[in-house]
Order: sequence, then C-alpha cells, then structure tokens
Amino acid sequence: MMYVKDIIEIFENKYPKSLAYNWDNIGLIIGDGMSKVEKVLVTLEATQAVVDEAVENKVDLIITHHPFIFKGIKKINKSTTKGNDIYKLIRNDISLYSSHTNFDIAFDGLNDEIVKRLSLKDVQVLDYTFEEKLYKISVYTPASHQDDMRKAMADVGCGNIGNYSDCSFTFNGVGRFKPLNDSNPYIGVKNEIEAVEEVKIESICGESNLSQAINKIIKVHPYEEVAYDVYELKNTGKKYGLGRIGKLQDTMKLKELSAALKELLNIESLKVTGNLEDDVKKIAVVTGSGVEFINKAHTMGADVLITGDVKYHDAQNALELGIKLIDAGHFGSENIFADIVLQYLQKEFKNIEILKSKSNIDPFVII
Repeated sequence: MMYVKDIIEIFENKYPKSLAYNWDNIGLIIGDGMSKVEKVLVTLEATQAVVDEAVENKVDLIITHHPFIFKGIKKINKSTTKGNDIYKLIRNDISLYSSHTNFDIAFDGLNDEIVKRLSLKDVQVLDYTFEEKLYKISVYTPASHQDDMRKAMADVGCGNIGNYSDCSFTFNGVGRFKPLNDSNPYIGVKNEIEAVEEVKIESICGESNLSQAINKIIKVHPYEEVAYDVYELKNTGKKYGLGRIGKLQDTMKLKELSAALKELLNIESLKVTGNLEDDVKKIAVVTGSGVEFINKAHTMGADVLITGDVKYHDAQNALELGIKLIDAGHFGSENIFADIVLQYLQKEFKNIEILKSKSNIDPFVII
C-alpha cells in the first residue's frame, strides 16, 4: 500500500523543497500524508474543472505546478470558488501537493525539458540561486548486511559525485557492545560484551536528501540502536538556479525557431520580437514569467530568450538591447509540467494509476 507521504518522499528526492524561493508556497497544501493513494492526477493548476475531474475519477492525490493556495486565505466557505474547491477536496479525501519554483530550478524540471526538446548543447544554468551543502554519512553495520546498506543509501541519492553514482568507501573492523536489560539485541546476549565483524560504510549525501538517508539507514539496519555519524563538509555541492542557456545544434532563422517551438510545445501561437529573418544560435530559457532575466540572458550572449508574460516595455527593452524574445505564454511554456511528472511517477510507481488532467485550464482563447 502506498501513502501520500511515500509519493512526496520520492518526488522531493528529485525536486527538493529546499530549492524553492522563500516567498513560494509549496508542498502538501491540503490533505494527510498518511492517506492511501491508488490514483494520482497531475496538472499545471487545480482549477474548479480540475477538482471536479479529480472527484469524478476518484483520485486520491492531485499534483500541481502552481500553488493551489498562494496568498493567505482569511475565510473558507462555499460562497467562493476557492472555498468550494477546498470543501470538495476535503469531503472527497483528496490530497493536493504543489511543486512550483523548486520544479523550475531543479534539474530535469521545466526549463531542462524545453532545453531537451530543442536539443540544446553546452547547457548552463542562467541564474544561480542555491548551492547545496554536502555531508558525509558513516554507518557501522554487520558485514552480512553491507550490500543491503550500500544499496539503501544509493537509492536515496547518497554517493552521487559528478557523473558517478553509488560512490562509497568501506572499512573492515570489529564492533563491540553490551546489550543491557531493556534491550532487544539482534546479535549478542544481555549483559555480556559482544564482538562482531562489522564494516564502516562512508558516503556523500546532499543536504536535501540527508533526513531521508538517515531514515532509510535506520529502517534497513538490523540493529535496534544504529551507530552512524554525520559530518558537514567544505566540498562544493550541486549548484542550482533558474533558467538555462545553451546552443542550438545548427544556426536557425528566428522564424524557424519560433515555428519549431510552437510544434514542440503544442501551442497555437506565440509572440516574437526581432527580425524573423535573423540567424540565432544561443538560446536562453525561463519558463513562466522570466522577463526579469532579459539583461542576464543578454550579458551571457543569448540571441533569444524564450519565456512568457512579456509586457510591452519589456519587449521594447529587448529590442534596444538587441536580444530577441519569444513569448510562448505562461500557460504555453509551463503546460508540459504534467507530461514531465506523469513520466517520472509512472517510472517510479508501477502499482499506482497516474492520470494527466484533460481539463483545459488556459484562460486565453486565440481568435
């Protein structure tokens, strides 16, 4: 049986909450971590239509990109749309989880998906926001359980160094202990000193995975009391940030890039600034509302910034700077969220039904 907390744990292993901006409202917004989950619905935003869809399909958990509750709510009653949606969710025992700026910033999130669809090379983070602390975990375990322990640690992200995973180091030794009267020893006899062939396993772990790693170690370890150490390191951890910048495989005309992007994002229209016949090569991407990064993208040599929610004066600023803009819209640049999460959850959870919402939540109609 799978629970909401289990889904969240796996999800946040890849898209850590710690990456989100301080002003954001992410995580389990409605529901209970101990609720059972058999069916999940993924969507960009939980509108009234999406909530009704979840109720109709007997969904247990909704995962959204846009936070369901963003600003403070002073009253919850059925006279408002939001209040009525909250009533429906709670009455039908549907939990709701949101992953917003952490999903934008994390690797394999929204920005990386567009980079992948455009086949960009030499990709870099556009604007760094977070550098993860690294820790070394040392755990002492019977030699008979060392393989299980190494696997358990690797499964939660320990031992990831650059392009390598499952990195660890093992020392052989002898562990000594005396089980006391109230103990329930896996090995040994109460009030007698026991000597056991043990191994010390060391591995690197990022701050976002540390609590999960410790919980997994304790769960897998055969001993009643687990001996482990955690050391904060001075080593540089992963650097994360918003947006990506990279190069097209081949130079394209701006109009060709625009047409390709429409097809890749399955959108009917987009807005473009700049000469459509100009050649472009270096592309910056910030999904959602990313016009604040025009100057940053220009400084890093981008020919084009792909984003959404571009205003008139932002477009004029871009023209003055000499950088092109492709405005795919807020919805158009982020609606792929559901596709990314659908594929990830289907890979991780074989016994849970994962649905992509069929409700059209784009507030704009192209005429």
